[in-house]
Amino acid sequence: MTRVLSLHDLISRKRFELAEMSGENAELEDLYDLVIPLGVPMSIIMDMVEMFDLEAVDRMISITEPEIAQTPVIALRGPLENVLEAEKFMKKEMKAWLEG
Repeated sequence: MTRVLSLHDLISRKRFELAEMSGENAELEDLYDLVIPLGVPMSIIMDMVEMFDLEAVDRMISITEPEIAQTPVIALRGPLENVLEAEKFMKKEMKAWLEG
């Protein structure tokens, strides 16, 4: 039986790699987050993580749906150039996915 790679596998691997590179305290300097909108297919998110060498992290954002609440979202963290390229890729893929 083949094993399917999940987003949690990618998160764990990226955290391990980051911890190895910089010890236990990972430096967040020069890293940027791309917050993924709700509804983006997991396949596109996983492609962005792999193609642009980004780390998937959990973030909490505030929303106002009758009342203010916190909701978890996925963010992809990495260098500015990688994050900007990933954003372009996500927009292109989402347009193709919605039109197809």
